[in-house]
Amino acid sequence: MSDRYDIVIAGGGVAGLTAAALFGSQGYSVLAVDPMPPVTERDADGSDLRSTAYLQPSVQVLERAGVWHRLKPHATALQTMRIVDAGGEDGQPRHSRDFDASDISDLPFGWNLPNWLIRRELLARLEEITGVEFRPGVSVTRHLARTAEARVWFSDDTDARTDLVIAADGRNSLLRQSAGIGVKTTRYGQKALAFAVTHPIPHQNVSTEIHRRGGPFTLVPLPDYKGVPSSAVVWMETDAQAERLMALDEAAFNAEMSERSCHLFGPLELATRRTAWPIISQVAERYTAQRLALVAEAAHVVPPIGAQGLNMSLADLSVLLDETHRHELGSEGMLKAYERRRHLEVKARVTGIDLLNRTSRSDAQWLKDLRARGIGLIHDATPIRKGLMYLGLGLR
Repeated sequence: MSDRYDIVIAGGGVAGLTAAALFGSQGYSVLAVDPMPPVTERDADGSDLRSTAYLQPSVQVLERAGVWHRLKPHATALQTMRIVDAGGEDGQPRHSRDFDASDISDLPFGWNLPNWLIRRELLARLEEITGVEFRPGVSVTRHLARTAEARVWFSDDTDARTDLVIAADGRNSLLRQSAGIGVKTTRYGQKALAFAVTHPIPHQNVSTEIHRRGGPFTLVPLPDYKGVPSSAVVWMETDAQAERLMALDEAAFNAEMSERSCHLFGPLELATRRTAWPIISQVAERYTAQRLALVAEAAHVVPPIGAQGLNMSLADLSVLLDETHRHELGSEGMLKAYERRRHLEVKARVTGIDLLNRTSRSDAQWLKDLRARGIGLIHDATPIRKGLMYLGLGLR
């Protein structure tokens, strides 16, 4: 006989584990599965060395999931967002503007944590919640939805019946494909290199985004590592340049990334191994099917600009949970409301991030000069600056 759960979640990444904690904390019985056991140690093979800047609204979701108190002691506040233009002929900083959270809030913009640590604390939270089961090493093989319920089959030869299936199974989502939901994908010919560094000059809780060519070079504050200031780096480059950088020995790589950072923090030194990720934009044609909701990268993928990616995913989960209080779980009314509230907003954000990425990676000097002037105009016009800061946080 099939097991029965209120919700089945496909995907054990940060979004899937957060969904399990969020809905489990609200009293729903939840089964979450993922084909790959989460890696929860910094230096282990396969660990996710990217970091996530949880913006203010996302922290509220984590509080509802009962996990923020676990994450907060490891988090580094992001008080200021600094944008540096180095698009001149000599590649040196020529314009810099600071966007300070105190302009709009008593709180920082957000708090940054490494992804491997987030997974560790989410798994610890799931162990506390009665009614939540997580099965690593297990994948969804197929599912069938009916008006009354859905049935899901797994790779361990078990199956389950449920009111709602949440697809958090990534940009190549099997559940999305099996539901016949198409996607619009834009490929940029870029990769994002992700790693952590140490540097002699403290970051002072400032996230610094340097624009020159190929894409932004971003340093996001982390806690000190072995007594030395540390930051997470996301370095976006063309595919060819990224492959060349990944092939460099450590000394040569340290020299190149220090130069690319304009030496704003002194010489940078690798504190982890390097990882590289392909950059795309992708939006699903719709976010729902019968008894099925797409969230996170199953629904949308964006370049790593402005800390939008995972924060958009947590907004998905927040809206989905809100609609469970207004409609029967997994019902057509619930899923239509979720689709209506998320689809247009996400499309607008993806369009905006796509434009920012194309502008940042351009080698055209006139566009670099226009970008530099635009940053100054936005910053110096107080209503526009504050409005964009609210928009970036997802606040009304």
